[in-house]
Amino acid sequence: MAVKTVVRAESRWFKPLATTPRHVFVPRWWTRATAGGEPVWELRDGASDTDAWLRDAYADTTLVTRIGPHHADHAQAGQPLTRSRERRSTSSSTLPSLVLMMYRAAFITDTSRLLVTCGSGYGTALACARLREELVTSVDVDPYLVQAARKRLAEAGHHPRVEVCDLTGALPEGTYDRIISTVAVPTVPVSWLEALAPDGRLVTTIADTGLVIVADKTPDGGAVGHVKLEAAGFMSARHGEDYDDTFPENPPLWQTVQHADGESITTGRYPLTYVPDTWDLRSTLELEMPGIDHRQHTAHDGTRTIYMLHADGSWARATATGRKDSPTVHQGGPRRLWDQLDRIRTWLVVDGDLPIHGAKVTITPDGAATFSRRGWSSTIIGATSMLNP
Repeated sequence: MAVKTVVRAESRWFKPLATTPRHVFVPRWWTRATAGGEPVWELRDGASDTDAWLRDAYADTTLVTRIGPHHADHAQAGQPLTRSRERRSTSSSTLPSLVLMMYRAAFITDTSRLLVTCGSGYGTALACARLREELVTSVDVDPYLVQAARKRLAEAGHHPRVEVCDLTGALPEGTYDRIISTVAVPTVPVSWLEALAPDGRLVTTIADTGLVIVADKTPDGGAVGHVKLEAAGFMSARHGEDYDDTFPENPPLWQTVQHADGESITTGRYPLTYVPDTWDLRSTLELEMPGIDHRQHTAHDGTRTIYMLHADGSWARATATGRKDSPTVHQGGPRRLWDQLDRIRTWLVVDGDLPIHGAKVTITPDGAATFSRRGWSSTIIGATSMLNP
């Protein structure tokens, strides 16, 4: 049933999707649940509940397989993990339709030498079912995931090259016609550009945004392409057992943003919106002001409060009673975060969309990526961004 909802029978991806046993790659997984009124990650074991295993494995949904350093394969049943800002999901089996969207954007041919990200190994299996397995290289930073993926790929009849590798560093030796990443990166690593064949194509998402970029290598060693109109969200690339940049649950600034009046008290121009729920606002704001921590709270009487925190000490708190009411906004620190959000929302109201929609992407050989459209541009270099209004 999942195959029919993702691809048509005449698609070249129909047979790979129909014949790849996804349940082999996800024998255990984490799901969101509550325990004692608190949000938790609860373990699911396929062998203990085959109906749930097959239902979830063959649904078009993402299955989380690792929380922080805790892999579902090694977890103890009946011992849920508390969900918190410091305990993020670190690996998963991406929903099939999203994997195929990334693969289709790459315009894979029958002879394409492919480098893909590994995770559970399911996406790698799809690539092997579409191409000769010797054309497929798959990488992951986690040695256990690589070991498990090799074993499960072999069970499914595939033996591609699978290597332990930090995706943002040196890649396995070779030249690739397509590099497709289902983990998000701060910007395009130089190693990708060096490993891409002439006219090769890369497809990836940018960390902390919903942006999918598709770019073809240029003769100067850079790449040029565009932002896809479809949005996608992937886990960010990590460099070890867990993320080392998670915004803490209760930083000192958190006490300030909850209670202080701040240097600015105004009435917001628009009703409340929670930025992470809106990919275009989130993506544009992240390009212009990287690293904002977004939080929200709803009181028993229905009053909603949105919080924005930044490591430079900037913060904003916006509160409104009704869904359509303009919020009271308190701001402090060196920058006015809510004012910038309202400025972006005004672009959306006036123009009907944001310039990030379908923007041109130009990547220099050193990995700096510039997004541009209709006189607007923004450049990201590693974890920094430079706005050119």
